[in-house]
Amino acid sequence: MTDSFPPVAPRDLVALIKPRLASLVLFTTAGGAWLAGASLTWPVTLYALLGTTLAVAGAHSLNCYLERDLDALMHRTRNRPLPAGRVDPKLALTMGLAFAAVSLPILALGTNTLTAALGLLALVSYVLVYTPMKTRSAWALGVGALPGALPPLMGWTAITNRLDAPGLVLFAILFLWQLPHFLAIALMLKADYDRAGMKTVPQVMGDRNARAQAALYTALLVPMPLLLVPLRVAGTAFAVIASLLGVAFLGWSLVGLRRDPGPTWARREFLLSLVYLTGLFGALGLRG
Repeated sequence: MTDSFPPVAPRDLVALIKPRLASLVLFTTAGGAWLAGASLTWPVTLYALLGTTLAVAGAHSLNCYLERDLDALMHRTRNRPLPAGRVDPKLALTMGLAFAAVSLPILALGTNTLTAALGLLALVSYVLVYTPMKTRSAWALGVGALPGALPPLMGWTAITNRLDAPGLVLFAILFLWQLPHFLAIALMLKADYDRAGMKTVPQVMGDRNARAQAALYTALLVPMPLLLVPLRVAGTAFAVIASLLGVAFLGWSLVGLRRDPGPTWARREFLLSLVYLTGLFGALGLRG
């Protein structure tokens, strides 16, 4: 007897690409391109955004396919299209492979081979390394931060075709930002991750250790954006905004070092991380 699936609703296909997370990736990619001079090369920028969109769509669809059984165990994800039985897993697999396969030629031909190579690295590390590692080691946190940090660097290389200092600073910002952001999520969803057997930092090392790591990574993050000023790609207004955002983010992260900061700490850390990143990349548009 074969499995039967209802007609696929468009919203379920969209859900496979995780649109909220994908929009964040595109936002940071656009920020990297803008900083590199995208205003002078709009066709290349559009190809960069299109190729990145398809790469992200492919990676997320494949992630949904590979984690469909784990998603069924967690309250947060059990109503996703695959565990809920609304989409055939073979369709998600085909969609993911197709998006991934199309994205790389678009990046290579529309931008350059360097950007396409970074896109390939992001796809492979996210789908083949990070995804299976989540149930095996808490070090998956750092591994998963690699593909998540590549989009702004890809935006930069799409315009410049170079791996140089400003692009690498953007990479470092996103890499460090993800660590407290996802530690907060791991603390918020600890019970869910327990049910699925995920090996997160709170499960393996404890809640207090996770909060201490979040404070450490935030402290390393805060000065990083200021390097863009001496590199002559950001100005005084950006430095002021980045400093204010950083002080607020770090201040709340340090609250987590208290013995019992309360159950709302992780949620506020998560929300503040989003405010920080949105404000920071929004400020990159300021030239003064």
